Amino acid sequence: MKSRLKLVLSVCCFAVGTLSQAQGDIMPENEKTPADTYIAPKDKAVKENLAKWQDYKFGVLIHMGLYSQLGICESWGLAPEDWVTRNGYDDYDSFASDYRGARFSLNPVNLDSEKWAKMFKNAGAKYLIFTSKHHDGFCMYDSKFTDFKITNPNLPSAKNAKPDVLRNVLDASRKEGLSVGIYFSKPDWTSQDFWWKYYPPKDRNPNYDVKAHPERWQNFVKYTQNQLNELTTDYGKVDILWLDGGWVRPAKQIEGKKNRQNLDIDMKLIAETARKKQPGLIVVDRWVPGEYEDYLTPERKVLEKPIAVPWESCVTLGNDWGWVPNDKYKSGTEVIQLLTGIVAKGGNLLLGVGPDGKGDFEPKIQKALTEVGKWLDVNGEAIYGTKPIAPYSEGNLYYTSKGEKTVFGIYLPSANEKEIPSEIIIKNDIKGKLNVVLLGSKTKLSYKKVSGGISVSVPKSQRAELAKQAGIVIKVSA
Repeated sequence: MKSRLKLVLSVCCFAVGTLSQAQGDIMPENEKTPADTYIAPKDKAVKENLAKWQDYKFGVLIHMGLYSQLGICESWGLAPEDWVTRNGYDDYDSFASDYRGARFSLNPVNLDSEKWAKMFKNAGAKYLIFTSKHHDGFCMYDSKFTDFKITNPNLPSAKNAKPDVLRNVLDASRKEGLSVGIYFSKPDWTSQDFWWKYYPPKDRNPNYDVKAHPERWQNFVKYTQNQLNELTTDYGKVDILWLDGGWVRPAKQIEGKKNRQNLDIDMKLIAETARKKQPGLIVVDRWVPGEYEDYLTPERKVLEKPIAVPWESCVTLGNDWGWVPNDKYKSGTEVIQLLTGIVAKGGNLLLGVGPDGKGDFEPKIQKALTEVGKWLDVNGEAIYGTKPIAPYSEGNLYYTSKGEKTVFGIYLPSANEKEIPSEIIIKNDIKGKLNVVLLGSKTKLSYKKVSGGISVSVPKSQRAELAKQAGIVIKVSA
């Protein structure tokens, strides 16, 4: 069964990578939370933590679970929806049985959380979010409320020195100075109180009428609250609670939809309980309009224009969130230029990466992250702790700022560019004599005043070499 399952979802993986805005984890366009309905947190500690988070600019999201062992696109194969393809299977039940049976082979014996943490820190990431469980309900931590977990004593993974993967990763990440968050899926496709075995699953939602069976739904609500309580009580300092599965929400928060079930899990109680133990905790109840979506999370896309609320583009390094064989990964240059475009519009980049079932990251992932880290070592001043400033971007040039007396112009050479322009115009209204330098170089650049800013001269001897870089940062300060 294992060999057959490795072929499963080869089409589905591609579909999620290209069609997910309509059918995967993404909510349809008309259900996204627009900036004008954003409700800022009122709690002082939360506001302070959110402001600190906005300065981080770059984080990583690690997806790991049964799908990592199988090399398929997360747990979406369990969803009985038209867009899902299960290659190699003629019936749903066989796939579901094989998928959940992967717990008997998942064993991340090579997982080195200290090595992971150093890799992400050296890549320039300032925060890390790890998957406690995906929609399938398989816990990557020692939950007291289910046996469907990596620490189950009947599984090979339980015999490892540090079987609680979530604890292992968070502890190592904090030691390296990373801020940490926990990804948690609100739906649970293995819980009998979400997908009751009395009925077959119909789609991603509960497979029974929650109005007709209120006690069963309340059992699920309590189960969810219990798991979130243990995650925010027993796993040290947590800065972000990143909640996925936005279709689990009160019916009143589903605009334009009729006859939708009321999937209320009492986020008010969850947030208040968590913040008693985790003061300042950022809660991200994705796509659910209201006071428990502390920042917005557009997925696999970058906003076209800056918005005046906190936001984070969550984008995969490869085509999928978790590990799949022969995935195509973005280069370090692509990540750097993606990060620059996001930061220029006031957002953060959360880069999705995944290890395989043994706990190893592919060399291509490590190479890309190393390239990003080297660039940020030189140019991070123009990224971390910056604010967006008009005109934000013009062609290949992107802007960030610090205070009222420093503007950064970040020029991103195109792939076929042989040398960068001899003159780069940087818009700014800084008064007085200016200091214009190329970050990473001690050489000052000459400039002349032009309408709306300055025209900076780039020496002929440097233009070809600079065109080989992912991004060139010109710092303008008074």
